[in-house]
Amino acid sequence: MKPPSFRPSRSATTLILIPLALLASIYLFLYPREFELQSLVTTCGRSTLANFTGPVTVKPDFRLLMGILTRADLYERRHLLRLVYSLQTNLTAHIDIRFVFCNLTKEDQRVLIPLEIMRYDDIIILNCTENMNSGKTYTYLSSLPELFNGTNGDGRPYDYVLKADDDIYFRLPSLIESLKKMPREDLYYGFVIPCGSMDPFHDYMSGMGYILSWDLVEWISTSEMVRNESSGVEDFLTGKWLTDGKRGKNRFNTKPAMYDYPIPVPIDTCSHAFVPDTIAVHRLKDHLKWARTLKYFNVTDGLKPSKFYHID
Repeated sequence: MKPPSFRPSRSATTLILIPLALLASIYLFLYPREFELQSLVTTCGRSTLANFTGPVTVKPDFRLLMGILTRADLYERRHLLRLVYSLQTNLTAHIDIRFVFCNLTKEDQRVLIPLEIMRYDDIIILNCTENMNSGKTYTYLSSLPELFNGTNGDGRPYDYVLKADDDIYFRLPSLIESLKKMPREDLYYGFVIPCGSMDPFHDYMSGMGYILSWDLVEWISTSEMVRNESSGVEDFLTGKWLTDGKRGKNRFNTKPAMYDYPIPVPIDTCSHAFVPDTIAVHRLKDHLKWARTLKYFNVTDGLKPSKFYHID
């Protein structure tokens, strides 16, 4: 006896064929482009899948290299500076902070400094003998184009370079707000010296912390005139280089937003009381001055209550 034959109804056939036709269409559409789709995911060996699945990255207002000129032995100062700058978050500019000093000369430095580099990777060791006014600033500025050559695929590695002392506190959001209005070329920015001067075209910027646009740093690195006059009072010399070389046509004086730490009886106009729109405070030579400065700007207000500590 033959088993009864099964013939699906027209509606059942339709239900089976529609999904199959859909799958066939998808296959026919995708298969010829298989390699093209793969090329979107991998470029030069690096996965770019984050472009599709990762968070949207906002282009920074500008890129700034902040070089803090210090000495190898000042471990505690670097620790403090790392703390105060790491707590300034949600910035709209890309800021790289580097500690800059000359060749290591002691047995302990040759072990402890590599430990710092391994942990933080924020140190530049220049090929020079440690000094203040015998060419260290020139060595720092003139070395940067070679040090950072090719580190940023979209052109110049930085828009601006900051030379800073290690006893100055920059409020990065205020600095960014000021700098984003500035030209990106031929810029010389800082606190005009002497203290009573307001004219950056007649005088020069204090070594507490001044900014040069990247094109000026490139010029310094190649200028014979600058190389032949690299030793002397560093901030005065930087201003002289730019004036003699007819550079730095865009000059900006930050007074009164940059100033020396307020002292009870000011001896000059470099020092004045704290102001809310401060960009930087200089001459923080001891812990108490740092503490009072940070307290004025409410730096520790974000401390969360905890049973593990009490601070009266």
